Amino acid sequence: MLTCRTPWRCPTRKHLILGFRKRSEGIRVGHLRGCPKRIPSERFPDSRQPPTMSSKPTSEISFFQSHPLSMRVLLLTNLIYGLVMPIIELFVGAYIMRNSSDISLVVIFQLAVYTGIPTTFLINGYLLRRVPISRLYSLGMLLSGVSMTAMMMLNELNTAGVFFAGLIMGLSYGFFWANRDFLALNTTNDGNRNYYYGIETFFYTMTGILVPFCAGAFIAATQKNGWFSGNVNFAYYILTGCVFALTIVASVLVHRGGFQNPKNAPFLFFNFDRLWNKMLGLAALKGVAQGYIVTAPTMLILTLVGKEGSLGLIQSIGALLSAILLYILGRVTGPKHRLLIYGIGCSLFVLGALFNAGMYSALGVILFMTCLLFARPLLDIAYFPVQLKVIDVMAEIEKRNEFAYIFNHELGLYVGRLFGCGLFIALAWYVSEYAALRFALLVIAVVHLMGWFVMRNILNDPTMKQGTVENPG
Repeated sequence: MLTCRTPWRCPTRKHLILGFRKRSEGIRVGHLRGCPKRIPSERFPDSRQPPTMSSKPTSEISFFQSHPLSMRVLLLTNLIYGLVMPIIELFVGAYIMRNSSDISLVVIFQLAVYTGIPTTFLINGYLLRRVPISRLYSLGMLLSGVSMTAMMMLNELNTAGVFFAGLIMGLSYGFFWANRDFLALNTTNDGNRNYYYGIETFFYTMTGILVPFCAGAFIAATQKNGWFSGNVNFAYYILTGCVFALTIVASVLVHRGGFQNPKNAPFLFFNFDRLWNKMLGLAALKGVAQGYIVTAPTMLILTLVGKEGSLGLIQSIGALLSAILLYILGRVTGPKHRLLIYGIGCSLFVLGALFNAGMYSALGVILFMTCLLFARPLLDIAYFPVQLKVIDVMAEIEKRNEFAYIFNHELGLYVGRLFGCGLFIALAWYVSEYAALRFALLVIAVVHLMGWFVMRNILNDPTMKQGTVENPG
């Protein structure tokens, strides 16, 4: 059945497109007036506002099912893998701190992860010419369990061993994020990306409630009740087994999406238009904060609050409200709201860092975690759609492979991550761990706040509105 016989214009405003919505598939197809060539509408974003949110759950399910199958499969795959992410982010750091007296090893592990990611993006770009993208995506998820196993097999945690385990985790993240970013770009358009990332961050936040609480309670109960002969590390081994099981399920599901590889074209470029250079600056500022957002909660909680049970409980407090808020934001907001959402996320991050630096106590950590629970998903729901929109514009203008921008964006993130992690390691080694935990976070948050001004400049750039620039060649 064909409905919604309303014409709209393509982004270049050169042609009038007669479009139809094919309800059974949840996509639009159209043709240029005076041109017989049919074009998929996913390349021409829908500028209409999102439909009004319904109070009936069945209506929301129907709205979800109205989207393309590939988008739904990608979201469900990310939901399953979302059960793994909190274990990796929180309890790997907790395992390192439990078995080592050197707090800087946590950041060294994270720095190794961030070193492995861009390297894997490069390898992934060449493998995509021969290997189906679903298999590479599955490989990334499976390697996360391999990394945890490699670290737990070490007889003694030292810098070299932790760095090696971090590199394997970097390979995992690299294959996961490189292919996830391309699939998100290819299965969404600018009109539904707020909804897509609202659903995705809703999933991640919900798993962030259940997984830390259950895993933290399991580790704490193992220690309290003397399970497994009092060997708490055995609880970590069981969690690693759960990671393997979940990644296998997610790997099977992703092959049902019918995903297509990017076109076989060069993806290594170093000369870009000024709009993309602005995006790289925003990526670097985001990267500065990323390392701290992942590692700071573990280090602060285990230092000032308590053990892994508290770690899981604190992560769960307030996350339910955050998840509901994110779903609503993803459902009812559009492209015009992204700058406001990003500004709120940046401000909450600074506020949490101020609580931590000013109080540096258990209460300060709880307030920081509460702010972070809301700030992190708000930043993601605003940042990623802007990133993909810029890639859409630049790929159309410069006639380059979309993966070229995904890979280059990762290099921008790495520069920021290197600075952020390097600052913490320098303070921990040459000043004190106290200074690194209390004051570095505030410096990072203030630097990250500058990203709001960069995003505003990107959204107001004439290229984003007109879609025309000179190709830099």
